[in-house]
Amino acid sequence: MSVDPIRNRKAATIIVMGVSGSGKTTIGQLIAREKGYVFIDGDELHPPENIAKMQAAIPLTDEDRWAWLKRINANAMALNEKGVTVVVACSALKKVYRDLLRNGIQKILFICVKGSFDRIHQLIGSRNGHFMPVDLLKSQFETLEVPDANETDCVIVAITSLPQEMQEINEQLQVRDL
Repeated sequence: MSVDPIRNRKAATIIVMGVSGSGKTTIGQLIAREKGYVFIDGDELHPPENIAKMQAAIPLTDEDRWAWLKRINANAMALNEKGVTVVVACSALKKVYRDLLRNGIQKILFICVKGSFDRIHQLIGSRNGHFMPVDLLKSQFETLEVPDANETDCVIVAITSLPQEMQEINEQLQVRDL
């Protein structure tokens, strides 16, 4: 009888957060693949109305985000309850959003991918096929509340190179037994 490595530890939720274009999805997919965890792209859980607003370069409001964040939380909790660790790519720009995402989850880690406006503008401008236009990046930076020392379940990883970022993230995951 083989042991399922995904279920071999206490289930957790790892949320890779940051503004659009910061590399959340790429990093989240890598963590999930390397660790054998399930990956959820939070963008895929947006209701059609949110996607339409973003495609029209209209920033989302708190009201627009609540149902989306609750949906992400419910998906993560359902997997955790089955003993599955999940990695989620989700902007989680404000502390109140992170608080909602924490609700009911026993073991959680936020990985905040952080870079300058110019660096992320360059990155977002080079990607194809995403509904989030580069025009909304400024509003994302204006909304962003970078986690502070009081949010002990958050780590900040500077945008450097993907191998460096992953090395730092893997060290943080090891320290937290994730």
